[in-house]
Amino acid sequence: MYKITFSKDPDKTLRRLPRNLALNITKKIKQLAINPQKMPNVKKLTDHPAYRLRIGDWRVLYSIHEDELLIHIIKIKSRGEVYK
Repeated sequence: MYKITFSKDPDKTLRRLPRNLALNITKKIKQLAINPQKMPNVKKLTDHPAYRLRIGDWRVLYSIHEDELLIHIIKIKSRGEVYK
């Protein structure tokens, strides 16, 4: 099982989202801790060492540190804003 850490920005974003959406995203992030590479709707980003998890119109960008069994959440943004 991987440990999950958050940057300052995604933590703030989760607190500002509507409760039901924040709970859904949190649930998917917890599932990610079990097996981060084999989840549906996950893709490796090109030209970047991070991965993308799609949850409806929202995207979660994260990096995996295999040596520490750590998943670091980099961004949680809507589809149109996440790649800017």
